[in-house]
Amino acid sequence: MNTSGIILAAVALLVLYAIVLFNGLVRLRNRVSEAWSDIDVQLKRRYDLIPNLISTVKGYAGHEKEVFEKVTEARSRAMGVGTAAGKAEAENMLTGALKSLFAVAEAYPDLKANQNFLELQRELSDTENKIQAARRFYNGNVLELNNKIDMFPSNILAGVFGFAKREFFEVADGEKEPVRVEF
Repeated sequence: MNTSGIILAAVALLVLYAIVLFNGLVRLRNRVSEAWSDIDVQLKRRYDLIPNLISTVKGYAGHEKEVFEKVTEARSRAMGVGTAAGKAEAENMLTGALKSLFAVAEAYPDLKANQNFLELQRELSDTENKIQAARRFYNGNVLELNNKIDMFPSNILAGVFGFAKREFFEVADGEKEPVRVEF
């Protein structure tokens, strides 16, 4: 083989390597988008359950207007946010508002025994578990994408083709603590 053949083979290998790196970045970006979509599906389910839950609690604790307003306001805010950081903050506020709603429910024994309330509470709990799983899946994919964007040599290709790092869907510090219910 002559020198031009060796150079041509080296260039061909370099191009193939760049294609593999590029396709890996595209695959990771698409997995992050899919994971974000999974979070959105579960959050939509959560948003749909909240009005039913409020209606059920209102029947027993109609004078707890401030709690209902906070939950409704937090739900509306969470539904309107699009970025990961904004969505995480709004979701943390909604979770806090829901905790106060359940704390109100603790004061009404008839409500705690209501079959509709118990079913809604079970569904909401199931949804919360699915949201947590979707968050972990999303954050795992974001970590993998961000690592690929930061690491050499894929960082060069990522910069050339405009691949951007994604934000993690994080829980606020206050959400990491157990719920305190006081009467």
